[in-house]
Amino acid sequence: MAFGADELRVLRRALAIALHPSAVQDQDIKDCLRLADSVDEAVREGERLRAFLLADLARYRDALPGSLPGYTELLQDALAAGYDPGPDDLSALRALRSDPVCAALLERCRRIAERSVRDRLAGRAAAPPAPRTRLLTLVGGGDQDKKPEPRPAPARPAPAHPAPERPVPKPSEAFPPRRRPVPPPEERRAG
Repeated sequence: MAFGADELRVLRRALAIALHPSAVQDQDIKDCLRLADSVDEAVREGERLRAFLLADLARYRDALPGSLPGYTELLQDALAAGYDPGPDDLSALRALRSDPVCAALLERCRRIAERSVRDRLAGRAAAPPAPRTRLLTLVGGGDQDKKPEPRPAPARPAPAHPAPERPVPKPSEAFPPRRRPVPPPEERRAG
């Protein structure tokens, strides 16, 4: 996540207010709330993008071996984004290890999976980030009589293998064979 110049200015003011909460202007509070909403939206968008990537990865994995190039590309993207490969990924790569790209990915996934298991056994597994609490009022801020907004319920994690919304077409259905061109009428009479 990257901040723009205006967002950094607001963030700097918010930190200054937190350190010295004496005189807070209403505009500062509004800017801080707007920045908090922007950060929340960016986090939600990141979660939606991750869920989409993992669902796409599962669809490609289910369509193997025909979807091999797409699957390996998506898996590499997911690994770069911090994805821990699951047993389905490892077994799919084992079945396709005759392909050099799959063999290299299998070794990379094995190392990541082993490290993840060791971390969990040692109790050092990374916990999912706790949801950030909403910034409702600041000391010295305006409307402190407002009732806090109800917090939305936390989103459920996406299932490991979501049911496809529509059946995945076979390659022969998606790419029908090419038809032979029909010669123009003059050539048919001559032949």
